[in-house]
Amino acid sequence: MEMAFEIGVSTLLVIGGALGLIGSYGLIKLPDLMTRLHAPTKTTTLGVGAVLIASMLWFAGRHGQINFHELLISIFLFLTAPLTANFIAKAHLHRTGGYADLPPPGDGAVWAGQQPPEDEQVDEPAILPEEGVGDAL
Repeated sequence: MEMAFEIGVSTLLVIGGALGLIGSYGLIKLPDLMTRLHAPTKTTTLGVGAVLIASMLWFAGRHGQINFHELLISIFLFLTAPLTANFIAKAHLHRTGGYADLPPPGDGAVWAGQQPPEDEQVDEPAILPEEGVGDAL
């Protein structure tokens, strides 16, 4: 029984490490911000979650202590990582004027909370970046 327990914890640690590695590789190799944002948000969140669950199981099985710190960290991570990615994506759209690249939204819907003025063309970006802003990025 002890061997199966250790194999389960080890499997969670290997899965967490592999997902962290995949997320890091995607962050480096993907071409632009919007695709780069996807890799670390999804895989690293699941990777850190797997490591934290392995830690919870290890201390519960070895020391007989149920430690809720790891559970609270996992919940906080699962709640904040998607929200942070959403805010970064919205900021990118606002900064680059990326609304023109998006397909038109459905009836009465708007992208990222921006309603284009009635007299402007929808094909034009709603917000244009300032000259020189973002050149260092």
